[in-house]
Amino acid sequence: MDATQPREILLVPHFYRPENIAAAAKAARLLQDAGIRVRLLEQSTPGVKSPIEDEPVLAGLDRVGAGPEAAAGCELVLVLGGDGTFLRAASYARAQDLPVLGINMGHVGFLAEGEAESLEKSVGHVIDKSYTVDERMTLDVVVRDADGVELGRGWALNECSVENTDRTQVLDTTLEVDFRPVSSFGCDGVLISTPTGSTAYAFSAGGPVMWPNLEAILVVPNNAHALFAKPLVVSPHSTVAVELEPTTGAAMAMMDGFRSIDMPPGSRVEVTRGARGVKWVRLDKRPFTDRLVRKFQLPVSGWRGPR
Repeated sequence: MDATQPREILLVPHFYRPENIAAAAKAARLLQDAGIRVRLLEQSTPGVKSPIEDEPVLAGLDRVGAGPEAAAGCELVLVLGGDGTFLRAASYARAQDLPVLGINMGHVGFLAEGEAESLEKSVGHVIDKSYTVDERMTLDVVVRDADGVELGRGWALNECSVENTDRTQVLDTTLEVDFRPVSSFGCDGVLISTPTGSTAYAFSAGGPVMWPNLEAILVVPNNAHALFAKPLVVSPHSTVAVELEPTTGAAMAMMDGFRSIDMPPGSRVEVTRGARGVKWVRLDKRPFTDRLVRKFQLPVSGWRGPR
C-alpha cells in the first residue's frame, strides 16, 4: 500500500446480535479517531431494514458489496464475528493479498486472534501496526467430470468436503493420492483439510489436531463403511483426489462451508496446496498449544511444568 495514501480498513461484522452492532460501532469509532478510514461490508437483505441504520457511527460509513474487490485499497480486513464470518472475510483479504484479523464475537471462535472483551486492545494493535503476519496454507480445488472436463474450481482455507447430496444412500468413492488409488469405500463423504481446518469439521469427523505451522494435507473419510478408513496425513506437494463411482449418487465439493461445486456421478475432485495462502494477523507470540487449551477448555490441572 502506498504510504502517501490514507489508511483504510475493511470492517466485516456479524450483525445478528445487538452486542455485535455495538462492538462494530466501537471499533469503527476507535479507528476513525485515529485518522483511519473505515469501509463497511454491505450485508443488507432486500426489503429488510439493515440493523446498522439505527447505529449512527455505522450508518455513516462508506459501504461496499461482497466480492473480490471489497477490500481493494485497504491495508487490512477486520472481522468481528465467529468462524463463519471469518472464513467469508478471509476471501476478501486473500483476493487482495491483505492480512485479516478476527475478533471473536461468537462461541468458540477458533480462527479469531482477539476476543470481545479485548476489542479495544486488539483495535489498538491495528492502529499502531503492532502486529505480525503469518501465512496460512490453503487448498486449490478442481472438479472434473467423467471425461476430464472441468466443471468448476475454487479454494479453501479450512477444508474441501465431499458431501453426499442424497442421505438415503451411501456415496461410493475411491480415494486417490498422487494419482494412485488408496482405497474404495462407501461413505457420507470425505474431508480434505489444511492444518488450520484440522480443528474444525475434520476434527469432528475424527481427524487429528495439526499445528497450523505444519505444512501437510489431512484426509478424513466421513462415516466410511470400511475396515481401512483412518485419517491420512500426506505431503503438501501431493494431489489428493476423491472419485465418485459412475453408479453412485451425486455429491458436492463444499469449500469452507459456503462455496460449492456440484459433483455428478463419475466425477472427481482434485485438491492441491493453494497457490496463494491467507495472510493471518497475530497479536501476540503465545503458542498454539495455549489457544488449543483455551478454546477447547481442556483440563490441565496438576500440570507442574518443566523442572
